[in-house]
Amino acid sequence: MLNEGEGLRVGVVGTGSLGFHHARILRDVPDLDMRGVYEVRPDRAKEVSRELGVEAHGSIEALFDTVDAVVIAVPTVEHEAVALAALERGIHVLIEKPMAPDLESADRILAVAERTGALVQIGHVERFNPAILAAEPYLERPLFIESHRIAPFVPRSTDVAVVLDLMIHDVDLVCGLVGDPIREIAAAGLAVLTRHVDIANARLTFEGGAVANLTASRVS
Repeated sequence: MLNEGEGLRVGVVGTGSLGFHHARILRDVPDLDMRGVYEVRPDRAKEVSRELGVEAHGSIEALFDTVDAVVIAVPTVEHEAVALAALERGIHVLIEKPMAPDLESADRILAVAERTGALVQIGHVERFNPAILAAEPYLERPLFIESHRIAPFVPRSTDVAVVLDLMIHDVDLVCGLVGDPIREIAAAGLAVLTRHVDIANARLTFEGGAVANLTASRVS
């Protein structure tokens, strides 16, 4: 674990599109000790190691032996298994959104984190969007929010529905901005190019009267 005067030792599990950028950025953050990556595809692991100049560990256990915290950037259906393995060793985790494919899986992750004392953070990066940060001081009591998150189809993150892939950003932002519990949800969605919902609309009504109308599509 972290000793006084040492930088936090970090690593990345999964080096797809997002995992690669996590590794690249962590490598260059001052006062962090980037200990490398683990990737199940050997050729990809070698490619990332060569391009970024970081170590590609031969097993996830080998990476865990060297770190205090890891970024988990594997497919969503694998989040729980990787997170539990890290948390059981007291390793802090930053999990790419969504946290898990379902509530039961998320609850199991949190239960182990609470038992071991390791921290769990989810990569809701839109919270730090400069536009959101600039607007927040002026949004004292939003009453109606309309959001459209529209993207062309890319064969990535199709192991979950568009609600967990894209709309989750807007659900997170809206809940934070409104601050009240949700009273009612009305939603509809369709599977277009994958076996999961690819385009969806949700209307969230909050206890304080605020309404948010959210649309997300990954096939537009």
